[in-house]
Amino acid sequence: MIMIQLVAMAQLLIAQTTNNAIDARTPIEIQARSEAYEVANKQVDVNDVSIFYREAGDPAAETILMLHGFPSSSHMFRDIIDGLSDQYHVIAPDYPGFGFSSVPNTDDFDYTFENISIVIEKFADELGIEKFYLMMHDYGGPVGMRIAVRNPNRIQGLIIQNANTYMQGLGEWSQKIGAYVQNQQFKELEEFKAYLMSAEGVKMQYTAGSRDASTIDAVSYLTDIAFLDRTNVRKIQSILFDNYGTNFHQYLEWQSYLRSHQPRTLILWGENDKYFAKAGGEAYRNDLEEVEIHFFDAGHFMLEEFPREAVKIIRSFLNKG
Repeated sequence: MIMIQLVAMAQLLIAQTTNNAIDARTPIEIQARSEAYEVANKQVDVNDVSIFYREAGDPAAETILMLHGFPSSSHMFRDIIDGLSDQYHVIAPDYPGFGFSSVPNTDDFDYTFENISIVIEKFADELGIEKFYLMMHDYGGPVGMRIAVRNPNRIQGLIIQNANTYMQGLGEWSQKIGAYVQNQQFKELEEFKAYLMSAEGVKMQYTAGSRDASTIDAVSYLTDIAFLDRTNVRKIQSILFDNYGTNFHQYLEWQSYLRSHQPRTLILWGENDKYFAKAGGEAYRNDLEEVEIHFFDAGHFMLEEFPREAVKIIRSFLNKG
């Protein structure tokens, strides 16, 4: 009963926020905000898709573009945004079909990682962001790495949180999915996908591998569950889930980008992640001459347990630049 009530509350919150007018303050008004830099909730149309995004900090400062994972949204970066916005300009969008962004049907939008990367790149163009740091988690990896490969001169550095670029980084769940595909066990694959998008499965993705599950705010996974409950969203997520295999074919190109351009890179990695193993974080040493790596006793969503530690490390990394 309590779970049902909390999900209902999250759904009500989504409905209320979606119906509210989006922040329409001018850039001058934004710059005039106090040093606390409250988070502004905004939207912009990109290729006929309404993209919701969170923005905080001084637009004149260096920009960090935060790209979320599955099954989350920009909400996953809330503590990091608060912790960095006094010194940096932080922007975190929701992808089409995620969070508060619009959910175009599959006839009107091609739900692939390639297409989402194009939308997010144009989103940055629309906001006039010429150069930025990329902070990437999970799905944010294949979205962000595509953007980086196409625009190496725009990337000031990478902050990678459990976003995979190496085959040795595939963890227990990723290997399980791969085995289902290889053995043509499509019924089992569909059942596992359905589980990952169920209320129980979403909660499990937040708590599996965590040091202390009691420290993870239930609002995080209940919010994701409420977003998934919208019309057609699970169907869309299933399509994108199936498209994930296209990323493996890009790994060599992304590794070549790392070797050739040597972007300043910080790795924050939950070492108990069931999707992406610790070896995936360590593998970045293969191609980067100078990379800073920090492992945490956490799972896929390590920012839920270690937000203060992550902010401190990110600040130190960025200030060295």
